[in-house]
Amino acid sequence: MRRFKLDDQMIEEAAPALQEVLADAYRKRVRPFCLCRESGLAMYIAKVGDQYIVKRMPLSGCGHDPACPSYEPPDEFSGLGVLIGSAIRIDSETGLSALKVGFSLTKLGARDAPVSGVEGSDGVVGEAKKLSLRGLLHYLWHEAELTAWTARWAGKRHWWNVRWHLIEAARQMTVKGGILSDVLFVPEPFRSAEKVAIEQRRVAALAPVLPPRTGPRKLMILVGEVKDIGPTRNGHRLVIKHLPNFPFLLDDTLTRRLQARFENEVELWNASEESHLIAIATFGLTHSGLAVVEEMAVMVVSENWIPYDSVHEKRLVDALARLRERSVKGLRYNLAMDKPTAAAILQGRAKSVRLYIVPPSADSAYEEALNELVASQPEMDSWIWRTSDGVMPPLPFR
Repeated sequence: MRRFKLDDQMIEEAAPALQEVLADAYRKRVRPFCLCRESGLAMYIAKVGDQYIVKRMPLSGCGHDPACPSYEPPDEFSGLGVLIGSAIRIDSETGLSALKVGFSLTKLGARDAPVSGVEGSDGVVGEAKKLSLRGLLHYLWHEAELTAWTARWAGKRHWWNVRWHLIEAARQMTVKGGILSDVLFVPEPFRSAEKVAIEQRRVAALAPVLPPRTGPRKLMILVGEVKDIGPTRNGHRLVIKHLPNFPFLLDDTLTRRLQARFENEVELWNASEESHLIAIATFGLTHSGLAVVEEMAVMVVSENWIPYDSVHEKRLVDALARLRERSVKGLRYNLAMDKPTAAAILQGRAKSVRLYIVPPSADSAYEEALNELVASQPEMDSWIWRTSDGVMPPLPFR
């Protein structure tokens, strides 16, 4: 049970008056502190509808006690570690994450080639580390705390709260000098009874990317669930769930690169009826009002919206979904597949447990790097599944 300090007041998370206290603090801009550590750790208050939620500051999770729900493992146990301080810079005063990205949010003339969002290693541009589109999607998912899961949440995570958490996370990030949420388009859940109002809100949301008479066109970033990608007369059409009758157009070159780069993700999606395929794309509008994709990446997630990269990770994610203990899925960001990283972390115990999956292709260099990673954090336990040995070993229970 978390306890918070707001000015000179202490309050527990389960206190009946919590919402009243948080509402007052929200109006007065009082910052809460989590008391899982004696010194207290800065948090912030978010409002969703009529509810107030205390959330951790970006990238502060490893400072919390391992038994605290706000704890998250150190950055070096995922692909995030190599990006902190370069592609991602955190303002300690405001908590805002300034992101350096490897894709453009403006468009001038014909499509540039190659399309960096769907080719290569997903993300190091020149000498400076930058977030690729997929890296940005991973960071959004991470900061929205959509990588976390416990069996207590079964049946309670739907698109509407996925959307809210993504937008809330984007409000804590800047890109190209502006707040990310201002250029992020995440479709709201479609309800036929509210079709006209939803379409009006969509038109208003996309107004910033209406093409100007002269000069470069502005682009926005789409994050949505893929329903279908199918051929048209002169290219392909991306259909996003909750956006009926509003397709996104892709040219043949982009589609070919997308299919080649993300063949693995599409295969995993096709193999699992309950999984979702999440798209992130930069797009603009034509003078006729059509949405045209410039760059795109995809990520496959489980029925509980937890990302995974292989059938082995899917098996682990499904096993973790049945536990009442809190787990956090690790993400690779721009990290290559031949570099070891924790697939997930089990929390809520005195010593958190890092869960590693060793692929069948692992060589001696991979094993050596894994051993160094395990040895670097002796205060955490480790569980290792060498997939070449066959069946997944039992998860460590308390």
